[in-house]
Amino acid sequence: MATEQQLLVPLDVYLKVGLHIGTKYKTKYMEPFIYKIRPDGLSVMNVQKIDERIGIAAKFLSQFEPKDILVVCRRENGQKAVRLFSKITGIRSFAGRYPPGILTNSALDTFSEAKIMLITDPWPDKNAIRDAVRVGIPVIGLCDTNNEANYLDLVVPMNNKGKKSLALLFFILSKEYLKSKEIIKDDSEFKYTLDDFTPD
Repeated sequence: MATEQQLLVPLDVYLKVGLHIGTKYKTKYMEPFIYKIRPDGLSVMNVQKIDERIGIAAKFLSQFEPKDILVVCRRENGQKAVRLFSKITGIRSFAGRYPPGILTNSALDTFSEAKIMLITDPWPDKNAIRDAVRVGIPVIGLCDTNNEANYLDLVVPMNNKGKKSLALLFFILSKEYLKSKEIIKDDSEFKYTLDDFTPD
């Protein structure tokens, strides 16, 4: 088990928001991340693996400028967190319905180019994934135990349905992105709290 110092946030913060609690259904893609099945049938994901993947995702994103990254979140529970993440980092996002064709149809007014995409759930965000695959850019996907991971280049295992777990994910990503871009030196310079990312 990792010591707390090695985790991006203290273990109890992960546990409190239920970032590791999956669904009763599990796909073959997500089996490697499952630590155990609770008596009520819910899958429990390995917190250490979640933390590791969030760290990898943050490093991956930090290799790109904000204008080259696109974050997509159809799921209502994540929209406040995604909007704040966008505001803090300058990274473009679609919180709500993703307009099809914005990456593939240059005739559209909304056409934009991206070099990498982050999606919050492969099922509701499937149109965005389809566009990313068409233009050949990598996709980072937040995946619950019931998600399929086809077309994803990096899977971040987590409860991608809970508003508190999505808030924590974007809280961590915001902080890590700013640190790796040397906009802030350390956590103490990050002026936002987890509550700022959490919907009421």
